[in-house]
Amino acid sequence: MKNAETPVVKVVLYGAMSSLGSALMAEMLRRQHEVIAILDDLTALPPRPGLRTKSGDLFDAERVKQSVAGSTAVVCLLDAPGLPYNSEYVEKSIIPGPVEQVLAVDALIEGMQASRIARLFLVGDFEVLDEPEIEDRLQRHAAEEIREALQSSDLQWTMVNAPRGVPGLTIEHFSQVSSSLEPGLREPLERLSRVAVGIADELQLRLHVGEHVNFIASGVAK
Repeated sequence: MKNAETPVVKVVLYGAMSSLGSALMAEMLRRQHEVIAILDDLTALPPRPGLRTKSGDLFDAERVKQSVAGSTAVVCLLDAPGLPYNSEYVEKSIIPGPVEQVLAVDALIEGMQASRIARLFLVGDFEVLDEPEIEDRLQRHAAEEIREALQSSDLQWTMVNAPRGVPGLTIEHFSQVSSSLEPGLREPLERLSRVAVGIADELQLRLHVGEHVNFIASGVAK
């Protein structure tokens, strides 16, 4: 039971329909945080105590402002399927490409600053910033632009390297421990759960603000 004097932590989540999004929802709810999932389809997630859904548009700063108002922090999974947007300037796709990700982050920063919400965890394909041998020039350029935009903002941001996801994992997989998991699911469940725990810890302890981190196998960030 939540103590009446305990401050309510409200986390806005973009990318709730991904495997990491499911892990984050389960972990945040386990800590008795409130989770507001921003979705195109408000019925995509079954009702659950502490979980709310809101509509939004990740490419529209005004819609971002409305979606994040009153929250404690925002977690945005740039590589997640089903990110909410309805823009005539952006082609609807399963996962936004590098150019679209830059546009999304620009709108996210503007909307958060307008609503005076400071704490942002941005999860994406930022490994290219650490690994010079990765030859994806477009993704590298996008990651550099995103980092520069964050550094120029007033936000308390943390960039997180996206872990490998597994299609089909839902919040139910992460909400209960089961000894009868399908073959091959235990490792990704544990790996994604560690990243979710790490992000939740970073939020609670205010760690790695203004830094780019990667969660390694032991569950710590570096």
